[in-house]
Amino acid sequence: MDTRWLQDFLALAETRNFTRAAARRNTSQAAFSRRIQSLEAWAGAALIDRGTFPPALTQAGEQFRLHAGELLGRLAEARSEIEGKPVFGRDHVRVALPYVIATSLFSDWWREWTAQSHATCALVHGNVIDLVGSLVAGSADIMIAHETAQQPIHLDPERFERLVIARDVLKPWLSRAALARGWSLPGSEQKPVPLLMYSPGIYFSRLVDLIVEAAPTPLTGIRVAESDMSDVLAGMASAGLGVAWLTASTRSRFAPDLVEAAPAGWSLPLSVVAFKARHQRKRSVNDTWHRIAAMTELSLTDPARSERTRGAKSTRDAAD
Repeated sequence: MDTRWLQDFLALAETRNFTRAAARRNTSQAAFSRRIQSLEAWAGAALIDRGTFPPALTQAGEQFRLHAGELLGRLAEARSEIEGKPVFGRDHVRVALPYVIATSLFSDWWREWTAQSHATCALVHGNVIDLVGSLVAGSADIMIAHETAQQPIHLDPERFERLVIARDVLKPWLSRAALARGWSLPGSEQKPVPLLMYSPGIYFSRLVDLIVEAAPTPLTGIRVAESDMSDVLAGMASAGLGVAWLTASTRSRFAPDLVEAAPAGWSLPLSVVAFKARHQRKRSVNDTWHRIAAMTELSLTDPARSERTRGAKSTRDAAD
């Protein structure tokens, strides 16, 4: 048995496409197909029904999928024990999330979610594709990410539960000094706007492209800087170097002095969504998920609660 076979199988079970699954696993389709065949030979049964389009799991494949992710997790724990690394207890929860949420929102959320428990966590960072792969492969217990109506996260609802846990918005921001210089969107040929942009291929880069394409007037600007990290762009915007698209939560956490760089029509509403496998067996994960759901429901029924939470945090920050 090669553990890569399990990861390959889970990628294929999620994408139902050999080409996309091979690309996700960073291998050729021929090598990927051979590894799936090797796994089937080891299991002694056909796991993939290749006679359907798209390919589907056989009954044996569906049964095997329930155990593949758990097997990978147990193997990782066993390896940690052998290498002498600390192994967390039963209350450990592995959370996959992008860096922007980890730095702007997660710490406050985790404090609330675990206020009545002894849960510990390990954070897995990456882009949306990597995060989905971690959840599907069983190397993460809960996945949290931004989502838009234009760029939804596709996960099989029969396999994964989904919660909308917060609302956010992606807007262009700049410093007051930059605004005083006349730097505002959409810019002009005489005065193009300096742009602080996300690196190509980053999820937020695609979202900014969507905003610009749907904007009421053409954008005239000069790309003066790129970064994968929202907090880096926030710092550069605060320094007066240009306009950066940031979530409201990132701006509030890292650059509250920034002001909006454009009128309506240059922003994009976002949802923060969480996913968990429906057949999750770890009690700590299910307990944490129930607390997330309960607090999300409370926030929806009492919108002022979010404002009170932010106000309390601001008071703590000022005291510090």
